[in-house]
Amino acid sequence: MKTFWFLVTTIYCALICPALYLKNCLVVALDNGVALTPPMGWMSWLRFECNIRCDIDLDNCISERLYKRIADRMVKDGYLAAGYQYVAIDDCWMSRTRLPNGTLQPDPQRFPSGIKALADYMHLRGLKLGIYLNIGNLTCAGYPGSKNFFDVDARTLADWGIDFVKMDGCNANPADYENDFVAFGNSLISTGRPIVYYCEWPMYARYYGQQVDYSLIAQHCNMFRALTDIYYIYHSIESMIDYISQNPYNMSTYARPGAFNDADALAIGNFGLSESQERMQLGMWAVMALPLFMSNDLRDIRRSSRTLLQNRHVIAINQDPLGIQGTPIAQYVSVSVWMKRILPLGSSAIAFFNQGRSGGPQVVVFSLSNLPGIDPTATYDVTEVFDDEFLGRFKASQTIRVSVDPMGIYLIKALPAPTT
Repeated sequence: MKTFWFLVTTIYCALICPALYLKNCLVVALDNGVALTPPMGWMSWLRFECNIRCDIDLDNCISERLYKRIADRMVKDGYLAAGYQYVAIDDCWMSRTRLPNGTLQPDPQRFPSGIKALADYMHLRGLKLGIYLNIGNLTCAGYPGSKNFFDVDARTLADWGIDFVKMDGCNANPADYENDFVAFGNSLISTGRPIVYYCEWPMYARYYGQQVDYSLIAQHCNMFRALTDIYYIYHSIESMIDYISQNPYNMSTYARPGAFNDADALAIGNFGLSESQERMQLGMWAVMALPLFMSNDLRDIRRSSRTLLQNRHVIAINQDPLGIQGTPIAQYVSVSVWMKRILPLGSSAIAFFNQGRSGGPQVVVFSLSNLPGIDPTATYDVTEVFDDEFLGRFKASQTIRVSVDPMGIYLIKALPAPTT
């Protein structure tokens, strides 16, 4: 495995990383062979939170019934085929106490079949099961934490057949974050089971005023949350994008196969966002190479949202094997321009995000030659991504005109035109 990662890193550095960032590029991602592209799936928290009142809300409470029904929709309605493979349980799944031998146990009323049976249910359908733990003494909702039980809990997850674990940071000593997040990651590796390790380490370190060491985090976590939870409102999504655009702690340079920044779930298919704003979130998450985790009710979702979430052209930008995080490169009045290098080599995805909140669409006129990494002597095939509309073959010096709705996105990809 270490030989494999050495080869991946060497190729990545040789072909992609500018010399300025070579030191950062040589940081190797977590050595567990998973999350080579941003993980995709469904997570319960944003939509269902800690609803444990199965007595009055059976269809929507945190229970094996809910996760099985979501899994069934993921398979039947095309989400699995589109790439969404993880079904992730969040907080409030546990019993209030551990077993006498120290092992975690699910709530027996809400998960009567047990977690292993639920994992088997997922695996039989081609899905993978994720689960939630907390690095401190208690979870955020007050259930048993993993402090002093790292080896036990890691082995329990492996025995159950878990494929993904979110490790939260509530009720912990901030001085222990570095040691404990690293230690639990090592415990996972020692089980021999490939489990995606999702750390909320940088979010909590930042909250407590610590220096966020992304070099270290990227070596020990597959996904790492940058900021607080997301909500159903445009401002929440825009704030996430604004924070990442500032590139705090040089965070973008540490994104690579096996290690991705995270800005929480896709709010698509819920309440509060227009269709244009939903397109914007998916497009920006794709360009920023962020994990794509839905958190909605797949049993009751608008057709437009379902179609958007399964847009294979946008997903392909997100899942590009290079794993490079797009960054802002220019500003045209209210429109920020983001660029992500993709395959084939020399190609780019370019997002125009209009943060204006009034007026009409913003027109941007630009030439590819003004963008970094573009060969000014080359010719490019340019395609609008959402609708896969070919816009034409352009010399790098030619001007291109795009129109971007307020709070919306226009996403293109530019591929070197074949030479004859």
